[in-house]
Amino acid sequence: MNNISGKNIVLGISGGIAAYKSVELLRLLVRQGASVRVVMTRNACSFVPPLTFKALSGHEVCVDLFEEGSGTSIRHIEWATEADAVIIAPATANVIGKLACGIADDALTTLMLAVTSPRMICPSMNTNMYENLVLQRNLDRLSDDGYFIVEPGTGELACGTSGAGRMPEPPVIVDRLCRMLSPDDLAGRKVLVTAGPTREPIDPVRFISNHSSGKMGYALAAAAEHRGADVVLVSGPVCIPPPVNVDVVNVQSAEEMASAVLSRTDGVHIIIMVAAVGDYRVSNPADSKIKKSGAGLVLELQENRDILKEVGNRKDRQVVVGFAAETDDLVKNARAKLLKKNVEILVANMVAGKGSAFGADTNQAQQTTLFTV
Repeated sequence: MNNISGKNIVLGISGGIAAYKSVELLRLLVRQGASVRVVMTRNACSFVPPLTFKALSGHEVCVDLFEEGSGTSIRHIEWATEADAVIIAPATANVIGKLACGIADDALTTLMLAVTSPRMICPSMNTNMYENLVLQRNLDRLSDDGYFIVEPGTGELACGTSGAGRMPEPPVIVDRLCRMLSPDDLAGRKVLVTAGPTREPIDPVRFISNHSSGKMGYALAAAAEHRGADVVLVSGPVCIPPPVNVDVVNVQSAEEMASAVLSRTDGVHIIIMVAAVGDYRVSNPADSKIKKSGAGLVLELQENRDILKEVGNRKDRQVVVGFAAETDDLVKNARAKLLKKNVEILVANMVAGKGSAFGADTNQAQQTTLFTV
């Protein structure tokens, strides 16, 4: 789902204190496989030296249109032509105003007038400056002109105040770049995704659960949002940040997940059931912590509701995708589950291996384990 790899990205950096974040942004883009060229304003060089970006990108940094012997006077046109996308982060009020008025008086603003690929603006400034009507009018004009505007974060600012105006964090910018470069083929579609484990209480301090990290479900929710879908993510307890621009519903138990899912299926076009829902719960959870007694402990378990099966039986022209985590007889177990759950697609993957185990950053679902009815 990485649509950044192999892309030519131009990173524009203007003169704000948040320029230090652009170093990490560059590292993330390069790590994703992008070829990144950096264009800086003169003021930006006062915060981070161009040599830093040259070392990390592996390319010369463009600062001046007329550096002697560098060929920079036409380099900005070549970079603009070759770029698959351009990001300005941080984008100061000054640069935003210039772009909104079509002013081209330095390397960065001149390059932007020649760019025909998708363009992203990441504002960064004092809260009062950001909320100024002139600045907002300039952003609206840029948005109308086709610029992709990433809303700044809210929090403590370098000037000592607190509010809107923080440059978006680099992972958020990379995520929005994926959104900007993705097709809108799911625009107008509603997608419901489940992710993560469930927890069934034994007593107030203990529970039954599994090793699901939620990574796969969160990645699928983000991918659907990148393609324009309106996404709801019903999530068990996980330790990863929520996807950008996705409505996250947090639950704990299988019963809570069932209620959250079944109450939200109306009007949904695609349901992707990735969560590792516990099959059993404790019949009578203790009201207080169970103390050691020197003897064994026997728990009486009862089956939880089969959420995937209920969704499959209740669907109304919806595409339902189920997931099966298996440790043996992958194909046999997957076929049986596909028929039993009444779903269109079942993705089955082995979780008894290093590359596709719970919590891994990689997963394998071979073609023979993907079935359609």
